[in-house]
Amino acid sequence: MKIKGGGVILFPMPFQGHINPMLQLANILHERGFSISIIHTHFNSPNTANYPHFRFYSIPDGLPENYVVSPDPIRIVALIKSLNSNCQTPVRDCLTELVSTSLEDEHPIACLITDVLWYSTQAVADDLKLPRIVLRTSNVSSFLVMVSMPLLFQKGYLPLQDSQAENQVPELPYFRFKDVSMFKVIDVGSFFEFADTVVEGTKASSGIIFNSCEDLEEEYVTKFSLCFPIPVFLIGPFHKYFPASSSSLLPQDNTCISWLDKQQPKSVIYVSFGSIAAIEETEFLEVAWGLANSKQPFLWVVRPGVVQGCKWLEPLPDGFVEMVGERGHIVKWAPQQEVLLHPSTGVFWTHCGWNSTLESLCEGVPMICQPAFGDQITDARFVSHVWKVGIHLEFKIERGVIDKAIRRSMVEPEGQEMRDRIKLLKDKMNLCLKPGGSSYKSLDNLVSYMLSL
Repeated sequence: MKIKGGGVILFPMPFQGHINPMLQLANILHERGFSISIIHTHFNSPNTANYPHFRFYSIPDGLPENYVVSPDPIRIVALIKSLNSNCQTPVRDCLTELVSTSLEDEHPIACLITDVLWYSTQAVADDLKLPRIVLRTSNVSSFLVMVSMPLLFQKGYLPLQDSQAENQVPELPYFRFKDVSMFKVIDVGSFFEFADTVVEGTKASSGIIFNSCEDLEEEYVTKFSLCFPIPVFLIGPFHKYFPASSSSLLPQDNTCISWLDKQQPKSVIYVSFGSIAAIEETEFLEVAWGLANSKQPFLWVVRPGVVQGCKWLEPLPDGFVEMVGERGHIVKWAPQQEVLLHPSTGVFWTHCGWNSTLESLCEGVPMICQPAFGDQITDARFVSHVWKVGIHLEFKIERGVIDKAIRRSMVEPEGQEMRDRIKLLKDKMNLCLKPGGSSYKSLDNLVSYMLSL
């Protein structure tokens, strides 16, 4: 049902995995009758031409031109802190102007929705008496793991001890200590300060939206509500409201779809490690030989710069592309939702970012998990040991291990068992968006709540 909803201002964190769900949320709210304004940084600004029904406002971010995000998680945290500091005044000026203009507009502003990592915007919203709702672009469980890390350090569980690595965490169902050690090396004091600031900014907000659904992590939703006394709305999966909608920052190579058209059903392993993660050259070679030795058709996304110090495919052995021939197809970036929807795609070898994990679950594609840091590690644990719809590559990336994982998931009975289980999850997630489903009801509640602010 479409409602005359007034205006909403949205402010995404400028990373691919954060821009996509924020703009998907904007589309969802626009469909419900809200007028949409998007504030965005100069860095990684979205393609505004793809959204003629939105108003866009660009603000300076203090980053040098052609800035490249480091795959080092510590540097990513430092970047988020810098962005919060650099953008606080520009976003205040922009919001002040928008609020002032809205007083004469037919669509008064109902609220501000920011990425949860824009913690500096809470003080600005408070000063302007503008309700702020936050979007967490990953799932509930990974957020609670981040929130719990200071307590785990206080109790001596972290830093991770090898003798405890496989033990279960008493406070966090399903997770081992190795699953909640989200960063291999970390400045503990700096991270705790960052986590505490994000948590306090979330608690001070008017509510939180998750790109997830209650059916996937019901136990953690209950746990979250006990820790955060704010309204919680799980309205995902966002991308299923508008299939194949994308705000990719990288050009997509659609030749992979015509290549997939020539393959047998469920025969292709799709490989993509996301928009930020990087791997060593030695690991890149092991991935290449693991794919070659598996004898399975593969679609491999090799993002320029994924191997540090290399432009693109230079590390591949001489003659590799010719050797695999038509059995392999390598692109710089792919239209992932279309790839996962394709009947030829059988398994997704992924870094387990939440957007990728959610898209794979929704299309019933089992996963091989190769997480790098942060919530990717907790996502991989859910995929492999809670939902049991994937294989976690927990150890050294080696061609023999890769070959075995591909065969387990593609041609052995274990693969069929995973496909059966993930089909049940796919059906459950489709139902959650239909009338009476958990996400459908949660979206209705969110719209009513925003109109009441």
